[in-house]
Amino acid sequence: MLVLTRRAGESVMIGDDVIITVLEARGDVIRLGIQAPRDVQVHREEVYRELRAANQEAASPTEDEVQAVSKLLQSPDTPV
Repeated sequence: MLVLTRRAGESVMIGDDVIITVLEARGDVIRLGIQAPRDVQVHREEVYRELRAANQEAASPTEDEVQAVSKLLQSPDTPV
């Protein structure tokens, strides 16, 4: 992990096209501004983890669903 010290108004570059700027620092709260291309997704970590878990759950079949598909595939009436 890279650790940097920045003051309000100072920035950090990530690659050629992502700029993170410290907007304000008050006690334990820091406001950041992030400039990134529209095709780069930017999320708070907790939101990213929730999205990832929801996507994984939606893409993971239940055991009942797997058995139902297996049953259909084994049926002699199922066209291949």
